[in-house]
Amino acid sequence: MAYLALAAAGIALVCWGFPASHRLRKPFDILAALAVLAGVASFLLGTLLTVAPHFFQG
Repeated sequence: MAYLALAAAGIALVCWGFPASHRLRKPFDILAALAVLAGVASFLLGTLLTVAPHFFQG
């Protein structure tokens, strides 16, 4: 269940960061773009661990 929360947080970061990266001024748009990247990574990791919980344990 915690992995679904990780995936949901990733979706939330992408939903916030993608429009914000186009809306914010120059130095802050980079932070929003990095939030999108972190959101995609956490969504993929949360989805992977939800489907295969012991993926990284060998």
